[in-house]
Amino acid sequence: MSDQQALENDLLTVLKSSLKNCQLVVTEEQQQQLIRYVLLMHKWNKAYNLTSVRDPQQMVIKHIVDSIVVAPFLDKTHYIDVGTGPGLPGIPLAIMCPDKHFILLDSLGKRVRFMKQVAYELKIDNIDPVQSRVEDFVPNVEIDGVLSRAFASLKDMLHWCQHLVDSHGVFLALKGQLPTDELKELPLGFILQETIKLDVPGLEGERHIVKIKKQSVG
Repeated sequence: MSDQQALENDLLTVLKSSLKNCQLVVTEEQQQQLIRYVLLMHKWNKAYNLTSVRDPQQMVIKHIVDSIVVAPFLDKTHYIDVGTGPGLPGIPLAIMCPDKHFILLDSLGKRVRFMKQVAYELKIDNIDPVQSRVEDFVPNVEIDGVLSRAFASLKDMLHWCQHLVDSHGVFLALKGQLPTDELKELPLGFILQETIKLDVPGLEGERHIVKIKKQSVG
């Protein structure tokens, strides 16, 4: 068995072990795709510095499981992942939700090149990696939801991303501890819809989704 095959088997074991402790249904094919994504991230990370997480086993928990637990809360079709970095949480969510479409937005060309390579190698056809600053990006489809993971404070996220959705869309900020101070500073015109506590097996610390909507005018 090659070193690469041995590593792939080890990572699959970590993923399967974590999935035992959560309610997600992840097919064998999806598990294979998620692990191949980790292997590509690990390979490219040496030259491209895509993520500060260096250990691929840690990537499985901190990047993959931490992303896919969001899948059950995506009930619409078109999402944009702002400040996606190497494609987090957008690529794991695209693998989990093949019926949904994800625009993956990042300002760094090397990250966008990496995501395009992932799409090509893993045959993921429901992502659209785009190099742009978020404030300059104009979507050509109606966006149902804006995802952000470790992108900015809620106030900054809403400021930079407010043009991406109308009052039908939702902002989904993926946070660690519930950001109670940030919630007190929501800009005018935005309302907190709900906060959801996530259970991420194997991950220390809390995880929350903060759902925010624009107030409809009139």
